Amino acid sequence: MTLKYGLIGAGMMGQEHIRNIALLHEVEVAAFYEPDDGMAAAAQALVPHAARAGSVAEVLARDDLDALVIASPNHLHVGQLEVIAATRPLPVLCEKPICTQPGDLARIESLVSSFPAPIWVAMEYRYMPPVAALLESMTRVTGGVKMLSIREHRFPFLAKVGDWNRFNANTGGTFVEKCCHFFDLMRHALGSDPVRVTASAGQAVNHLDERYGDRVPDIWDHGYVLVDFACGTRAMLELCMFAEGSRYQEELCAVGPKGKIEALVPGPTRFWNMDAGAPPVPQVIESPRYPTGVVTRDVPVDATLLAAGDHNGSTFYQHRQFADLVRKGSGQPEVTLRDGAWAVAMGLAAQKAAAERRVVEMSEIYAPAG
Repeated sequence: MTLKYGLIGAGMMGQEHIRNIALLHEVEVAAFYEPDDGMAAAAQALVPHAARAGSVAEVLARDDLDALVIASPNHLHVGQLEVIAATRPLPVLCEKPICTQPGDLARIESLVSSFPAPIWVAMEYRYMPPVAALLESMTRVTGGVKMLSIREHRFPFLAKVGDWNRFNANTGGTFVEKCCHFFDLMRHALGSDPVRVTASAGQAVNHLDERYGDRVPDIWDHGYVLVDFACGTRAMLELCMFAEGSRYQEELCAVGPKGKIEALVPGPTRFWNMDAGAPPVPQVIESPRYPTGVVTRDVPVDATLLAAGDHNGSTFYQHRQFADLVRKGSGQPEVTLRDGAWAVAMGLAAQKAAAERRVVEMSEIYAPAG
């Protein structure tokens, strides 16, 4: 049986979802809602047989859908989930961040307890092949992680419809919009919840000369975040969004009493300067303490998956798992609503810590029930 999906939001990320869904066996996008005509035309070209709906309600009114994918602007996610809950609670794969403001977290908690179908939060970075390889080998190589660091040196925020991503009110702030992926990775890798956060960040280079009427972009383009976890491990994030010339976009490093393991992840192929030669291959590097000796292995990603999106093949692997869950008709998503809420809460704590120049206890931001 072919699974039929309804897509809410068919802009840049929505179209990446469409391309990856097309690679799955017996899964198709049957309908989509996208208010921008240019983006809707681009999406329609990818799925010519899909119906363009005029509203979220029109998507939900269809009786042939098996699941939904939300890829709308950040600040719309929680409200759209509430509409789905009240109208037709199908299984949902919802783009990150699951919400953007501190007050939204209570709304997510309500959905955790009441939504009858699985909601999978789209944390693609878990499924990048080099990151997945690091996660699989991390305990063996390190003997138990004591320090975890993630560095992302990348390109600035891309242009989006209506430039919604230029403002914290829409995105939740850079540490929410961009970095919830990394906070989710930290918590997932360590199997522990964060207890306190400190950060330093700002806007040094990007978007300084942009004006939108009387509005000036307020999104940060660089920063550091330190997180203390309940298990005693410390984690650090380093973000720079004016470093698109980097050989690798993400560099993850976990260290423990037995050794160190690293994952090196290239950025999107379409942004690579081909005049400099072929893009680098993702790598995982193991560095044991005793006996010393570095072991490096390539973790190549299928060219078809690289062409389908900007996330190192991870969107495909995520969708394959989600489709399996939908077919099964029961079970829990690998990335739950609560996982998504924790990632946002960590980003909000980092925003607050940097803005107020102090240590923020996670209990100030989020106290999940149970």
